[in-house]
Amino acid sequence: MFSRLAALLVLVPSFVLAQRPVIEISGANFRPMPVAVAVPLTQDEGARAAVAEFDAALSFDFAACGLFQVLDRKGFLADAKEGVTASSIQFNRWTDVGAESLVKTQLSSDGASLRADLRLFSVAAGREELKVSEAAPLKDARRLAHKLANAVYKHYTRETGPFETRIAFTRKTPSGRDVYVADWDGKNAQRITNGDVNVLPALIPGGGVAFTSYRSRKPFLFSAQGGGEPVSLIAKGSMVTGAAFSPDGKRVAVSISEGENAEIFVANADGSNITKLTDTKFFLNTSPTWSPDGKRLAFVSNRAGNPQIYVMGADGAGQKRLTFQGNYNTTPSWSPRGDLVAFTARDERNAFDLFTVNVDNAKVTRLTQDAAGNEEPVFSPNGRLILFTSSRGGSRGLHVMTFDGNNQMALPMEKGDFTTPDWAN
Repeated sequence: MFSRLAALLVLVPSFVLAQRPVIEISGANFRPMPVAVAVPLTQDEGARAAVAEFDAALSFDFAACGLFQVLDRKGFLADAKEGVTASSIQFNRWTDVGAESLVKTQLSSDGASLRADLRLFSVAAGREELKVSEAAPLKDARRLAHKLANAVYKHYTRETGPFETRIAFTRKTPSGRDVYVADWDGKNAQRITNGDVNVLPALIPGGGVAFTSYRSRKPFLFSAQGGGEPVSLIAKGSMVTGAAFSPDGKRVAVSISEGENAEIFVANADGSNITKLTDTKFFLNTSPTWSPDGKRLAFVSNRAGNPQIYVMGADGAGQKRLTFQGNYNTTPSWSPRGDLVAFTARDERNAFDLFTVNVDNAKVTRLTQDAAGNEEPVFSPNGRLILFTSSRGGSRGLHVMTFDGNNQMALPMEKGDFTTPDWAN
């Protein structure tokens, strides 16, 4: 089994970095911070109606991000009606259950608006470390929770959290396959297409989604905004697949099939000024993915006999092979941090699992094993998480894990057949 990356929790002394602990991901001895997330207190009927959705979203965010060990509420010793200020909290009760941090929230409503107040405490010091107050429409209780979770994430890491980002995916429906865009946890999903076969969605920076669709009989590239009708983006050759937008949103890379081969092309984001980057007659070049600086592309090619991951400049220069282990490597996703490319590989048992390859030294690390089929990884916008599809629940569902393969969890979605996720701000 390939060696596994790990993460290290470093608590910086209080006189450094504005008196705040900082969670850094590096090293090899990761211990998630034990955090107790108390049941939210509510002040009125409107808040009580929204508390279940708010609480579920907040708890999932903390559990899935990989930075915390969310303690089981069944073991809590503190009074459930305990207040949210330091003077009203019996910190020894939280120490006794192993909590190092404590999250307290209080909800109230005013008409159609929901207000949430979050307080984060250091249990050992008995001190409030963070206070955040936000409001949102009552119907957006989950998104309000994501906003507060991001505040806690940034408090500890100095990084923007992933909880207010969007994902796209396809789902099998009675009329074919349709594209959806949802919150990062798969909730609040909006159906973008309606019938036929629509696959391989790519979120467009600034809004909208592109996807390959058979709506014009040939599988060409379309785009759609909100509930608008899809419009043609690129119609060339016999098939256009694998759209990937550059980090600045100005260019799109695709694979276009022409005859017996498929080549990588780059065009303006509106589909104009299309330029071929690869030229390998009788071979397939597919699944482009951009480096975070927009200067390079990773892609799949079978020019050496079987699918492997390659890299090249954004102008097609300097094409070279990146993976040499495995005989069937596909679906690359370049980390926004620049160091890793995640991909799907078929192992020695003909099972599909997920790996990363270091762009600088070509070191391969295995992320999944012995958990059914795992495919189609895509990094979160901050590079700390990976979204992927897995059949471990029977049907193909969406799962998330940390970039090193730890803390694998299913998204809280109803069962279905989900494929080809994408993730963007």
